[in-house]
Order: sequence, then C-alpha cells, then structure tokens
Amino acid sequence: MEALFVEWMKEYSYIILFIWSILEGESGLIMAGILSHTGDMNLFFSIFVAGLGGFAGDQIYFYIGRFNKKYVYRKLKGQRRKLALAHLLLKKYGWPIIFMQRYMYGLRTIIPISIGLTRYNAKLFAFINLISAWCWAAITILPAWYFGDEILIVIHWAKSHWYLAMPLALIVGGSIYYYFHKIADKKLEDIQHANRN
Repeated sequence: MEALFVEWMKEYSYIILFIWSILEGESGLIMAGILSHTGDMNLFFSIFVAGLGGFAGDQIYFYIGRFNKKYVYRKLKGQRRKLALAHLLLKKYGWPIIFMQRYMYGLRTIIPISIGLTRYNAKLFAFINLISAWCWAAITILPAWYFGDEILIVIHWAKSHWYLAMPLALIVGGSIYYYFHKIADKKLEDIQHANRN
C-alpha cells in the first residue's frame, strides 16, 4: 500500500499536491519538499502549484462566507467564539490577518469565511491571499527539501519503532492543539476586554 501511494505521488505528484493544498496543507507540502529533495519533483514548480492550491482553498472559503451567510451561521454554531475572534482580529489588524491566517492554528478556515461575511473587497483579498499562499508554500517546502535526508532518517526510524513514534506523535500533536486552543481563547478575551475599555 505504501509503495502504491509513493508511485501515485511520483506519477500524479502535482495534481495530488494541488488538491492536498486545497484540502489540508502542511503534510502534503512536506512530502513535496522531500520528493523535490530526491529529484522526483521540481522544487520551484512544487512551490508554485502548492501556492495555487492554498490560494484556491481560501478563495472557496471566502466565497462560502460571501454567498452563503445563513448556511455558515447555521453550520458554525459551535464555532461562534472563533468567528467572533476572526472578526475582531480583522477589525483590529486589517489586511495582515489575511496574510498571517495560514499560520494561526484553529482559525485557518474560519478567517477566510469570516472575511467573506464582511464587505471586505474581494479583489484585495484575492491578491493578498495569493501572495500569502506562495510565501506559505515556500516556507513549508524549502526546509523539507533542504533537510530531506534528515527527515527520511526520522521517517525510517518511526516506521521501525512505530510503538514509540505513535504515542510521541499523539503527545506532541495534543500539546500543540491544547496550546493554540488556549492562545485563541485568551486572545479573544483580551480583544473583547480592550473593546469594552
């Protein structure tokens, strides 16, 4: 199964990378960086394609917010705090939030949707989003390409010692989720407190 997946990545690499960048993100880009390191993909074209995928994904979220407001409010009832935080961040910081939202864990889809809910200029959003997407692709793919050998050693170790790697990955992933969730809640409280004052 693993060999088949690798073959698919080599044969349909740029199509998979584009779709992966729309739907998810970093893990696909890291794989593209490793495949660029091994010579199975072109580094600069991988960055270009991944950036376009990331751009397309956020454009989709933006227009979901722009043209499906009732649907968004109904489906995101449980995400009201995050929607409120996204609105407050946009109001306070303006366009840099569009550029930075890719690095804001837990808000990556909420922010473009919430911007779509506002009257923010669609062309300006698209321009900033495109530049941000290419920067995000480069920032993620280049280190994976440069440290390709080291990453492959870690992957080989994880496959051989899965009984250690899996609990470690769960602990690290859970810690990251908890940390960023707490940061988002604290940021929302700080902004709301500042607005009241």
